[in-house]
Amino acid sequence: MASSPTRTAQPPSPSRTPEHLEALTHALALLGIRGTGLIITALAKGPADLPLMRERVPGLSDGLLTRRLREMTALGLVERTACPGTARHTVFALASHGKALLIPLVALTVWAQDHLPAHTWAAGPRTSPESGALHRTEDRI
Repeated sequence: MASSPTRTAQPPSPSRTPEHLEALTHALALLGIRGTGLIITALAKGPADLPLMRERVPGLSDGLLTRRLREMTALGLVERTACPGTARHTVFALASHGKALLIPLVALTVWAQDHLPAHTWAAGPRTSPESGALHRTEDRI
């Protein structure tokens, strides 16, 4: 009776997501945050102060708009400039990273218009991939 070589149990190797898929996951998560794409698109028209941003991005509360602008500034997508003067006045503009995001945003917009039924993107409700049901979520575009 031949003995077989003894194998030591190896712990399973942790499955690692390829780097390019991790990057895509992070990008889609960023764009999935309500208002992010809308703010980038609004600032593509040029720098704007908060009142003009409110006009360009209707449907976002002042608090949500301010919070997203702060987050996007921290990520390096948006630049914030405090203008001198008696009244506190701040202007927001796209930083170079935000400008670079315009290319995939335009491509994604064209794709959505060409390939998604209008009822999934018109009038605001979004389709949930899990349930197929229409829903609204505070932190989704």
